Amino acid sequence: MTKDVIISILSSQDHLEGGPDEIRLMSTGTMTVTDRGCELRYEETEVTGMAGTTTVILIEGVRVTLMRTGEVCSQMVFEEGRRHHSVYSTPYGNLEIGIVTSRLENTISPQGGRLEIEYSMEIDHALAGYNAFRISVRERGEGQ
Repeated sequence: MTKDVIISILSSQDHLEGGPDEIRLMSTGTMTVTDRGCELRYEETEVTGMAGTTTVILIEGVRVTLMRTGEVCSQMVFEEGRRHHSVYSTPYGNLEIGIVTSRLENTISPQGGRLEIEYSMEIDHALAGYNAFRISVRERGEGQ
C-alpha cells in the first residue's frame, strides 16, 4: 500500500570545526508499507544542496537504511550501538564514511509518526561530527 505523505525533516550537524548547522525541510513524498516495515521516498531540493537526488528511507524495526541516488549516491545504515561503513559518492569524489548510531527512536506506522536518529560520522576513519535528524510523516491533506 502506497500513500502520498508530507515529510518534515529537521537535520542538525555539529561539525568539530565550525559549530552546528541546521536544515529544515518539508517535502511531499510517498510512504509504502511493506511486510518488513515501511519505505519513505522524496526528492531532495536546492535547500539541502542535493537537487536531482532521490532519497529513500527504509524503516525495518530497529534498522533504518537511508539511500540516495542521483547527483549524490550513498547508503547509510543506522542501528543503535552499531557501526556501519559505506561510500558516499558526490560529483566531487568519493568518501569512505562510518556511521555510529547512539539513538534510534521510531514510532512510524501506516498512519504516520516520527523517526529520530542521533549518530556520529567518521570520514576516512576520522571523527567528522555529530548529527541528528528528526522526521515526521503525515498523510497529505491531514491537518491542512
